[in-house]
Amino acid sequence: MSKLTKNQKSVADKVEAGKAYSLKEAAELVKDITTTKFDASLDIDVRLGVDPRKANQMVRGVVSLPNGTGKVTRVLCLCTPDAEAAAKEAGADYVGLDEYIEKIKGGWTDVDVIITMPSCMGKIGPLGRVLGPRGLMPNPKSGTVTMDVAKAVKEVKQGKIDFKVDKAGIIHASIGKVSFTPEQIYQNAKEFIATVIKLKPSAAKGTYIKSIFISSTMSKGIKIDPKSVE
Repeated sequence: MSKLTKNQKSVADKVEAGKAYSLKEAAELVKDITTTKFDASLDIDVRLGVDPRKANQMVRGVVSLPNGTGKVTRVLCLCTPDAEAAAKEAGADYVGLDEYIEKIKGGWTDVDVIITMPSCMGKIGPLGRVLGPRGLMPNPKSGTVTMDVAKAVKEVKQGKIDFKVDKAGIIHASIGKVSFTPEQIYQNAKEFIATVIKLKPSAAKGTYIKSIFISSTMSKGIKIDPKSVE
């Protein structure tokens, strides 16, 4: 068994095993137990009482985090020429269509989000094999296929993220950085969880929110009492 580092020892006893903290307590504690020298990402994991294999129990949505994600999101907007100027003005890092489709066919995927228009999906559809596995395929449900590409670009730049439950019934998402204040962490986490709760499928029976954990890069997970955020 590997030995704990000096920093790991200093935080090992700060999180009580099995204890469920309030969201406000967790927002402060996650900063205390993070010892990385870089600005670590904050992650949230929500285990749901759903069966993702059933279409009527799939949970997927978007949320605009009040304080943003704390990271620079590289956005590619694949649009018609008449929408290019607005997309650029809204903050898109890359704007165009055919030239970027060819780059993607060649293996280029150096972006975080791709936004496009319904009229362009015919050209983008064949890129599914490249974009799908990387989570980059535009989708109307996540707001990345829209007529108003400028608005979509602006929202993503300001902290809008999309999420969906995985095969194990868990939603994973990054909701900020350790450099955020406890209040900013609390606000982002609360908004995220509230959105997940609103998306509860009518077909889901029993306990919907089974567990919530928040952690930073390389830190322990902190268990959150679901009742503290309802």
